[in-house]
Order: sequence, then C-alpha cells, then structure tokens
Amino acid sequence: MPESRNTPIEYRDDRKAGRLLAVEDGTAVGYIAYFVLAGPPRALVAVHTIVEPGHEGRGIAGGLVRTFYGLAEAEGVPVVPLCPYAASWAAKHPDEAPVAPAEAVAAAKAQLAADSDLW
Repeated sequence: MPESRNTPIEYRDDRKAGRLLAVEDGTAVGYIAYFVLAGPPRALVAVHTIVEPGHEGRGIAGGLVRTFYGLAEAEGVPVVPLCPYAASWAAKHPDEAPVAPAEAVAAAKAQLAADSDLW
C-alpha cells in the first residue's frame, strides 16, 4: 500500500478526462494520463504518470500504476505502458503487469502518433 501522511490515497478513474487520479484530502496529488484504444484490439494506454511536487517519494506513482493495471484486469483488457514510469514499474512487477500483445502496442503507438491531443 502507498504510504500516506494523514489520510489514505484514493484512486479515482475519470475515464471521460482520460485520468486516473490519486486523491488525498480531496486534492489530486498525482495522476496517470491515459486513453482507451479506439478499436480492436482493446487496451488501456498509459501515456504519463505525474506526482505533484511535494508528494514524491511516497509510493503514489506506484500505487497509480498498480491501480491502473487493476482497472484493465477488471475490464479484461491489457495495459500498454507507453509512459516510461509505467513501463519501468511493469518490468519490475511482471506478476501484476502482464505484457501487452504486440498488436495492442502497435495500435496504441499509431493512435498516439495520429492524435496529439492524447498527450
């Protein structure tokens, strides 16, 4: 579990905004920016993992990525970790972060390249 100073971190999926938020005391202290692949194959694609200044070193980024993989598992889809942090975390936690099929990775990279708004 991620460490917390006062209250536990809550993870909230804001699918419409493409953000998985880490919330503490009602304030977002970090997030994963992501998108859902537009067509088959389906996947959740992590683009950026951000922890707000002053909240680093508390396990928030790892908690976000772990929660993101949990969301994907619940939906029965893979995660494509295009974010360097998410990719590094996945490599260190292969039991929690299955490798995405090559076709999902290729489709995610193509969709990201075609739509700069996804950044």
